[in-house]
Amino acid sequence: MSIGIRYNPGTTMPTIEENFSHVRKAIAAAEQRFGRAGGAVRLLAVSKGHPAETLRLAVERAGQREFGESQVQEALPKMAALSDHDLTWHFIGPIQSNKTRDIARHFQWAHGVDRVKIARRLDEQRPAEMPPLNVCIQVNASGEATKSGVAIAEVPALAEAIAHMPRLRLRGLMSIPAPLAEFSRQRDAFRQIREAQARLVARGWPLDTLSMGMSGDMEAAIAEGATIVRIGRALFGARPP
Repeated sequence: MSIGIRYNPGTTMPTIEENFSHVRKAIAAAEQRFGRAGGAVRLLAVSKGHPAETLRLAVERAGQREFGESQVQEALPKMAALSDHDLTWHFIGPIQSNKTRDIARHFQWAHGVDRVKIARRLDEQRPAEMPPLNVCIQVNASGEATKSGVAIAEVPALAEAIAHMPRLRLRGLMSIPAPLAEFSRQRDAFRQIREAQARLVARGWPLDTLSMGMSGDMEAAIAEGATIVRIGRALFGARPP
C-alpha cells in the first residue's frame, strides 16, 4: 500500500488536519487487517525540510506530538520555536560524530545508531539530569552500500555494547529496506527485521520498538510488526525548495 497526498486537479488541496486524518485511518485499517491491536502503531511525522509554522499547524490542528528530523542544524530552531508544546523529537538520519552532542542533548530518540563509537558518544554526552536517550539500532538487511546500518549478523554485538551504556535505552531496531513494488517482497524484507528483533527478545532484551515503514511500504511494515511508521510527504506535501 502506498499512501499519498489526496489531490484532484480543480479541487482544493486538503488541509494538514485532513492529511493526518487520512494517514491515521490508513494505519488503523492496516492494524485491523493484520490482527494488530488498535493503537499499536505510532505515527512519526517526518518533518525535515518543513518550517516550524507548518509543524505548529500539525500540533495545534491535528494533535501530532512526535516529529522526525535528520538535520541537527535545521531541527534545533524548530525545537525552540515550538518549545511551548510538549513534543517528542526523533533523530532519524545517519549520525555523524560531530553531531552526537546536540542529538544527545536535544532529542528524545535516535533511530540510526549503527556503530559502537556513535553509541558511546551519545552515552557520554547525554546529560545526567535527562532520561536515558531512546535508541534503535539501524539494520541494513539488504546490504546496500549506499545505506547506513549494520548487517543482521552484527546486531547482537552492538546490542550487547549498548546494554552497558547507562545513558542510553535500547528500544529496538530500525530499517529502511530497498524500495520494492511487490507487497510480498516488502513483507519479506520487514520480516527479516522482525525476526532479528525476536531473537534479541528471546535472549532477554526487553525491546518494544520496530521503526520501519514509510509512505510506499507502510502496510507491509505494519503486517510485520512495525510499532513506528515514518511518514512525511503524505502529511506535509512536497518539501519547499
